[in-house]
Amino acid sequence: MTSIPVSLPLDIDGFIRRECPNCGQEFKWHHGKTDYAPDHYVYSGVHWCPLCGQSAALDQWWTPAQAEHMRDAAMGPALDQLREGMKDAVRGSKFIKIEMSNDHPQAPDPLVERDDMMIIAPPCHQWEPVKVPDKSAAPYYCLLCGEAYAV
Repeated sequence: MTSIPVSLPLDIDGFIRRECPNCGQEFKWHHGKTDYAPDHYVYSGVHWCPLCGQSAALDQWWTPAQAEHMRDAAMGPALDQLREGMKDAVRGSKFIKIEMSNDHPQAPDPLVERDDMMIIAPPCHQWEPVKVPDKSAAPYYCLLCGEAYAV
């Protein structure tokens, strides 16, 4: 299987927007390890929503705009791979001829990430801050362990 890289924007502080699959609220987590993360820390395959405290697998936090952008951005390269695979499959056949259009879906406009929300950090894992909406209120929940806290 071939992977198709798709870029998503980060805000000025290196955070990426996320949407909780449980409560539907948006927040941001830091993309990659922060400078303060311990080298030995092993991240699990789940995160907790800092707003509702529910957990989900790491691949469940895309916003609808991000999911649509990734699908649209991958469509052209995926169709190219499919065309090449079909050509290879029937190459040399006397009985099958495939004609395909070279039309490409238009690549989507790049997403733009707003520099919104306030940064908070849990006392239990201070090296893993998140950004939450300015008008949100405690309790908040640690992204890594789900423990409740106030700021």
